[in-house]
Amino acid sequence: MVDQARARRLAKRIAAIVATAIEYEIKDPRLRFITITDAKVTGDLRDATVYYTVMGEDLNTPPDVEAAAIGLEKAKGVLRSKVGAGTGVKFTPTLAFVEDKVPDTARQMEELLARARAADDEVARARAGAKHAGDADPYKTDADKLDAASENAADAD
Repeated sequence: MVDQARARRLAKRIAAIVATAIEYEIKDPRLRFITITDAKVTGDLRDATVYYTVMGEDLNTPPDVEAAAIGLEKAKGVLRSKVGAGTGVKFTPTLAFVEDKVPDTARQMEELLARARAADDEVARARAGAKHAGDADPYKTDADKLDAASENAADAD
């Protein structure tokens, strides 16, 4: 029987331990700009997947994702030891590091929303000076037109 609540708690704890170890204990310069975003643990608590993002040194510098992945692979044993000491579970889960694609997906979604807003603004500008192609009320019937004509004829008399 899988206890999902326990797996979620363990995943949170693993993410916190790994983030703290990367920030304060591991002195690899390739890991300076790594942020741990999430962790997932399998139901049997044997395998953990840790998601991370990499930032550049500044806004103009692209992140060095390859070097960060190599640094994480090199530090995997030390990080697993830290997780084992920090969690106290019977079997320390194996760690797998996966680059988190959520920030890239969010950026793409923002770009799509900006394009949709621009298209909406263009339609609104075109609509501002537009007039109806036919009558203002296209649902007038012939009976309504006859009534209007008879009223005009009665007014003329």
